[in-house]
Amino acid sequence: MKCQKCPNAATLHITEILNADQVEELHLCEVCAHKYLTETPKTVTKPSATSVVSEEVEETPLGQGECEMCGIKFIDFRNTGKLGCPHDYTVFREELLHLLENIHGETRHVGKTPRRLPQSRQTQAELLQLRKQMTQAIHREEYEEAARIRDKIRKLEES
Repeated sequence: MKCQKCPNAATLHITEILNADQVEELHLCEVCAHKYLTETPKTVTKPSATSVVSEEVEETPLGQGECEMCGIKFIDFRNTGKLGCPHDYTVFREELLHLLENIHGETRHVGKTPRRLPQSRQTQAELLQLRKQMTQAIHREEYEEAARIRDKIRKLEES
């Protein structure tokens, strides 16, 4: 297949989704693809919330921001997958949040909980409070009260 911008053979095929029902396919050679990916449109149309009329919004091109500490650009991060320094997290915060949301669906890490831990935080907090009360009852030598609290703890841990 031939490049759409020059007579060379197309080696990269780019599919851009413009909106819900409009897709643009580009077939470019490596040189033209590099130019295309580093150049971005100067304006982007953004639909107004109150009307159907579009307004022009200036947008900073992707990859043009640069870290003052290490000199890395966001486009370099996208190509290598590696940031240059810890300062990059603050410099490229918006781009990274958008990227993480696309990859993981969230921007906040939740992680996994062990099976042995109580399912809800409320139950966990209640268990901590009961254990504290049981320890205090033992120090006050109120053993019947401590045994009653112990039974409550076992019941909560079983459920």
